[in-house]
Amino acid sequence: MKEWIPFFAELGERLRPFGRTPQSRETIAQACRANGWFRPEEIVRAVETIRRDMLDAGKLESWSSRYALPAARPRRVLVVMAGNIPLVGFFDLLCVVASGHRCAVKPSGKDRILMEYVVRTMREIDPAVPVELCGGETPADAVIATGSNNAARYFRARYAEIPTLLRGSRQSAAVLSGAETPAQLAGLADDIWAYSGLGCRNVSLLFLPEGYTPALTMPAMNAKYRNNYRQQRALCEMEGRPFVDLGCAVAVEQQEFPQALSLLSLARYRSLDEVERWLAAHDRQLQCVVSECLSHSRRTDFGRAQSPALTDYPDDCDVMEFLSGI
Repeated sequence: MKEWIPFFAELGERLRPFGRTPQSRETIAQACRANGWFRPEEIVRAVETIRRDMLDAGKLESWSSRYALPAARPRRVLVVMAGNIPLVGFFDLLCVVASGHRCAVKPSGKDRILMEYVVRTMREIDPAVPVELCGGETPADAVIATGSNNAARYFRARYAEIPTLLRGSRQSAAVLSGAETPAQLAGLADDIWAYSGLGCRNVSLLFLPEGYTPALTMPAMNAKYRNNYRQQRALCEMEGRPFVDLGCAVAVEQQEFPQALSLLSLARYRSLDEVERWLAAHDRQLQCVVSECLSHSRRTDFGRAQSPALTDYPDDCDVMEFLSGI
């Protein structure tokens, strides 16, 4: 194939008009029919985020310069993708190809339409691109898989004889000082509710100083999320559990991640030391921390949770480092 940085930069250019051409609009419609959680504007947003943050030639050059590329021994790497948000598995595909390996992609059934569109576009740029779609039975030299904790245990057993990078369930938190600006709170609302709150980078636990409750404005949510909200509100009412009705989500006071969609946990603190200890103790549950008043290895700014940089590796595991060792 062509040199990989110009190749992916060209892919970014091909995706620039996504959502404005007849073919891409039909792809969006098909993807929404296949996955009722997807909304057209969020599919366009996901593609634009990838194009801006992952397919810029300068960013790719800076990111890749810290690694020895390509791999001395090209291998076939099976990538088992999640489908909770549009094209969430694309980053792993990018890492495999950038490393000089061959990528066998097993798309999630919930996101197959979009991933097939991207792979077709890649082949239009260069038919020799080392990417193949598969059903998961393709022999592989290594596996990258994302799913639930149960799925991770299954993959660990199934691929016990080859190198694996497995990801289970994680959630994200935000730590507020009480002095956030309206713009920061608007960004936080996006961190919470973008993609219907289904991503591991969506904030579901807020640490708040005592006496402070932020004013959050929810965006319009799809029917599935609203149905879930009504169910959770009814459960809280039946159980006599105190809650704050946000209009399309339920906020409850607890210092733990919620176990259901449309629930938001509020945890009060007296000092940031308390929060830092909690975050350290629950590190394996954390994907990222949104804050401007606390340092953390996976800290991100308000409104940026759903725009990870190339170096914001899921689960804090360096995918490129893994690929260099297989």
